[in-house]
Amino acid sequence: MNTRKTTGIILFASMLIILFSLNGFSQVVKNGYIDSDKIFAEYSEWGKAQEEFNTDYKAWDDQAKEMQVDFEEQLEEYNRQRLILSDEKKKEREAALEAKKAALDAFTNQIFGPNGQAEQRNNALIQPLLEKINAAIEQVATDGNYDFVFNSAGLAYAKKDYDITEKVLDVLEE
Repeated sequence: MNTRKTTGIILFASMLIILFSLNGFSQVVKNGYIDSDKIFAEYSEWGKAQEEFNTDYKAWDDQAKEMQVDFEEQLEEYNRQRLILSDEKKKEREAALEAKKAALDAFTNQIFGPNGQAEQRNNALIQPLLEKINAAIEQVATDGNYDFVFNSAGLAYAKKDYDITEKVLDVLEE
């Protein structure tokens, strides 16, 4: 768990303690809990998105493996023949090998690197689903008059009435 989440959970827990300890706090707070792992496992659209991503990923991975095998085969051939090659041919082959290696590295980085196509594709597939999940959580929370809904990572929903962010920002800016 990262520091930001830990700090957020501690602040939230502190806020709940303060709310419950106030003398004038007579309203009963209604809490709920969701199992995020179960939602991800049983939400059919999530499974379809994962399958779609896995298909795309496998195609990219297969292409990278083909490029790697091609490079390795050409390297082996060069190593077998380099003793009989002229200096000019050696330089040509070495340049061709360097170009293949650079192309493989560029492809790998473009697809699998930070903010690469794989990451972008995964985000494009899951972002709309996360929005649907959050909307469903909010709908269930408002319909069931829940004040707070938690998941395994922390807070999933809170009534806006309990949001003290602006007050905290005001204090910080003083």
